[in-house]
Amino acid sequence: MSNILIINAHHYYSFSKGELNAALAARAVEVLESRGHATRLVVVDEPWDANEQVQNHLWADVILVQTPVNWMDVPWTFKKYMDDVYTAGMGGELCNGDGRSSKAPALGYGTGGSLHGKKYMLSLTFNAPKQAFNNPREYLFQGKSVDDLFFPLHMNFRFFAMEGMETFVCYDVMKNPTTESDLVRFVAHLEQNFEPCLT
Repeated sequence: MSNILIINAHHYYSFSKGELNAALAARAVEVLESRGHATRLVVVDEPWDANEQVQNHLWADVILVQTPVNWMDVPWTFKKYMDDVYTAGMGGELCNGDGRSSKAPALGYGTGGSLHGKKYMLSLTFNAPKQAFNNPREYLFQGKSVDDLFFPLHMNFRFFAMEGMETFVCYDVMKNPTTESDLVRFVAHLEQNFEPCLT
């Protein structure tokens, strides 16, 4: 059995109520538990305790972040979650500082992570269409990929010595939603990345 922490990072707005992210998080619970994994679901918009969330990270073999993309980043409420939880875990639970020593302060930044052997997965919902990425002719992203855009979030997990899994993306969710096919693709993505647990 693997332990999977699923974080629904959506923040409620009247124009974005979070149904898709909630549906994806719920589908992840359903699919992963049907394959023999244990799950815990955290909803960032609901009350949470930083120390308890540190323990959730220690419990988990994989952290699945389910988040919308707000202004090219995660919602501010999830940034607050990261600031509070990850600061609470800097005493050795998630990392031992930044990995440097006073003897060589210019070397080894970011190598103090304590979560060796653990993995993470990003599952993102975008208003942007798929064609906006990996295309140097497109204005905004200038040929960059989704993972290029989310390099800072990848580095947050790398700071804890975690290994990334393949990112999942739902594109164009406001102007051209394809929710049913997105959910089908998501199930296939989970089944490809999480083997059934032997009983």
